[in-house]
Amino acid sequence: ATIIEILAHRTIAQSGTTPILFVSLYIYIYIVFLILFLSLITKSLTFVQGAGTEEACLIDILASRSKAEIKEIIATYKKEHGKSLEDDVCGDTSGMFQRVLVSLLTAGRDESTKVDEAQAVQDAKDIYEAGEAHWGTDEVKFLTVLCVRNRNHLLRVFQEYQKISGRDIEDSIKREMSGCLEDAFLAIVKCMKNKPAFFAERLYKSMKGLGTTDSVLIRIMVARAEIDMLDIKAEFLKMYGKTLHSFIKGDTSGDYRKILLELCGGEK
Repeated sequence: ATIIEILAHRTIAQSGTTPILFVSLYIYIYIVFLILFLSLITKSLTFVQGAGTEEACLIDILASRSKAEIKEIIATYKKEHGKSLEDDVCGDTSGMFQRVLVSLLTAGRDESTKVDEAQAVQDAKDIYEAGEAHWGTDEVKFLTVLCVRNRNHLLRVFQEYQKISGRDIEDSIKREMSGCLEDAFLAIVKCMKNKPAFFAERLYKSMKGLGTTDSVLIRIMVARAEIDMLDIKAEFLKMYGKTLHSFIKGDTSGDYRKILLELCGGEK
């Protein structure tokens, strides 16, 4: 229990200095629990290696990070793996989904708070004409707007789109797209609207029903513990009527549960 408390309450920088040998002494603990410890210690970015890509992991990370964070991820990936993250993404994905991921990796999003009203109206029209008002879907128009404009501007675009189309932008994306591309655009929109709510939804889906998607649960709990966990917990309670703490407690067990609850913090 003491080990759990020490590791779970370390910052990312502090966790990075903890000797791997320290964890290896406890290798008899559940494999998933070991993975969680290693995540706390190394923060390795290994989501694009081996056969197949965990597309949800790529989407979660790239759609939710700032320009500075994405640049740091790219640099760390290069340092740890000796190759370009963009090259690996391109080698493991294809089509418009690949183009969206590469666009996010370029970290070219405007991060100002300025809203160009005329441009927001035009962007909303362009998206509408590229989707709902068009036979087929011109995904490039969606990419151009969703991957480049700043948050305040996009929120204004979403409002204008509702007026023009009579639909929420999320509903239109679900109607017009499918698969990983749909998931990517929805993640971008949801993160622009309310990032803590996006992560609250991902956590809920990782635990609801039979079984638990441990990789998603671990990744989000570790990555957001010292950033916006309080906000995520508040959104979780608002959206699902139960606390994140109680959900984790009811869906996990043993030392795995203990460290997740430490990362989560108190019941409220």
